[in-house]
Amino acid sequence: MSIGDELLRTSGRLSGLRVLIGAVVVTLAVALMSGIVATAQADVPVTLGGGSGLVVDGETLCTLTTIGTDNRGSLIGFTSAHCGGPGAVVAAEGAENAGVVGTMVAGNDGLDYAVIRFDRAKVNPVSSIRGFRIDGLGPDPTLGDVACKLGRTTGYSCGVTWGRGEEPGTIVNQVCGQPGDSGAPVTVNNRLVGMIHGAFSEVLPTCVVSFIPLHTPAVTMSFNTQLADITAKGRPGSGFVPVGSS
Repeated sequence: MSIGDELLRTSGRLSGLRVLIGAVVVTLAVALMSGIVATAQADVPVTLGGGSGLVVDGETLCTLTTIGTDNRGSLIGFTSAHCGGPGAVVAAEGAENAGVVGTMVAGNDGLDYAVIRFDRAKVNPVSSIRGFRIDGLGPDPTLGDVACKLGRTTGYSCGVTWGRGEEPGTIVNQVCGQPGDSGAPVTVNNRLVGMIHGAFSEVLPTCVVSFIPLHTPAVTMSFNTQLADITAKGRPGSGFVPVGSS
């Protein structure tokens, strides 16, 4: 073999080696950048407010009632107790890459509330989600009051209040509800009055389209009744004030 042929073969091997090294460098760079992006996304606080979707213990979908601070200065939120109990971990629906953002620390099955303590470093609390505002707390609604709710499943809907329910602390409102809406905030004039508990009747049609009111009313748990129980027992959430309250 001539010297020229040997040089050509050596040059070809070096060229192939350069291609291989280049491919490895590109692969490592892509992997590194993906890791950096994922880490950056995980480090960005998730925005949560009344009406946001929650994932409890990695499987149960429910709705955040409201978020704010209690008299201990903790960042506190609420949802239905049938979504999970003390010790259950909470993630934000659609931002599961952020990991656990809160933990349920108290609850009452009878009044169907669960108290969530959120990690301030991971959550950006807001008073408005998709245009649905919570400007503070209001009195329990009475017959004829128009109530509105925002749930992660059926979204926004409004309807008349029919009055008290059969169980203590319950109110009946003509708003739309489906599985996943549990815990959804119910407001009157942008003031929080309750959270969605469940359907009033299984005999009547369920809500299919939120803007058509021909469906069973929803049973709402009075938020004032729930807060009174929390305060009486000195639980986390005592003295709760929603973020952005006026």
